[in-house]
Amino acid sequence: MNEHEPIDILAVETSCDETAAAVIRNGTGIRSNVVLSQMKSHKRFGGVVPEVASRHHAESITQVMEQALEEAGSSFSDLSAVAVTEGPGLVGALLVGVNAAKATAYAKGLPLIGVHHIAGHIQATRLEAEWEYPALALVVSGGHTELVLIKEEGEYELLGQTRDDAVGEAYDKVARTLGLPYPGGPELDKLAKTGAPTVPLPVAWLEDGSYDFSFSGLKSAVMNTLHNARQRGEELAPEDVAASFQQSVITVLTEKAARAAEACGVKQVMVVGGVAANSGLRAAMEEKFKDSSIKLQIPPLHLCTDNAAMIGAAAYINWKKGKFSGMDLNGVPGLPLHR
Repeated sequence: MNEHEPIDILAVETSCDETAAAVIRNGTGIRSNVVLSQMKSHKRFGGVVPEVASRHHAESITQVMEQALEEAGSSFSDLSAVAVTEGPGLVGALLVGVNAAKATAYAKGLPLIGVHHIAGHIQATRLEAEWEYPALALVVSGGHTELVLIKEEGEYELLGQTRDDAVGEAYDKVARTLGLPYPGGPELDKLAKTGAPTVPLPVAWLEDGSYDFSFSGLKSAVMNTLHNARQRGEELAPEDVAASFQQSVITVLTEKAARAAEACGVKQVMVVGGVAANSGLRAAMEEKFKDSSIKLQIPPLHLCTDNAAMIGAAAYINWKKGKFSGMDLNGVPGLPLHR
C-alpha cells in the first residue's frame, strides 16, 4: 500500500452488552460508528446476563458490521485491516466478536488486529484531540477503575486499580438499593443533582497511600446506613443518600488522579470509560484542573460508553507498530493491559 493512502480499519467491539462496529481512518477519523444496545433485554434482569448478551451479539454482529461499512461508504477492498476487542470482558461475548473478525479477515485476506478494551477507552480521546506525552488516564467503568500512565504512544503502565468493586459496579449496586431502575449509574447521577451530601459516609483513601481504589466498604456503608435508619423508623431522603455517595466517590477519584498527575509530571489527564459520562465527575475534574497547566480531556458522551470507534483508534497504533494477530486469536476475559 502507498504510504500516502488512507488506512481504514473495520473495528468490532462485543466485550459486554453493546454490539458495535466502526470504520476508522488513520486512527482519528470516524467514518462510521454503529452501536446496537441490548439495554432493553437486560433491563428486566436488573443487570447484564452473559448468555443473553452472547446470543444477541451472535444474532446482530453481521448486520452491524455491514451497516458500519455501508455508512462509511466502504467495501472490503478499501480496508487495511480488521480489528476486534480480544479482552477483557465477558468470554462468550468476546468470542462472538473475535470469531466474526477472524472470519472476515481470513475471507478477505486482511490483517487482523487484537485490541485491549481499556486501551480502546483510553484512545477514544484521540478521536477528539491530539495528545501530549506523558499522559495519565483515569479509567472508570462498570468493570474497571484504574490509573494508567502513558509515557509514549501505545505504552501503558498501571499505577493503581480497584481492590474490590469497580466504580461503575458500586454505582449500580447502590442505585439498586435505592430502588432506581437499570442502568442504575446514570439514574443515581441524576438523583444526586437534586440532593445534598448530608449523609455521613466513609471516604476510602487506603492507608498505604497507593493509587489503588476501594469502593466495597462505601457500598456496604450505604446499605447499612439505609437499613439502620429504617430500623429506627426513619426514612433518609434518597436524593441525599445519592448525593453523599457520589461525593465520596468523586472525592477519591479526583484527588488520586490529581496526585498521580503531579507526581508523574504529565502534560494531560484523560477521564475515560462509561462512568466518564457522569456529570458530577466531569464537573469535579474540570474544577480540579481549571487552574492547572495540565490539560484535561474527557470524551463526548457517545465515546465514553462502549463503542467500536475507540477500538479502531487503538488498532491504528498497533497497525503502525506492526503488531498483528494470528488466526489463533482468542477472547481473553482477564487480559492484562500491559504485556
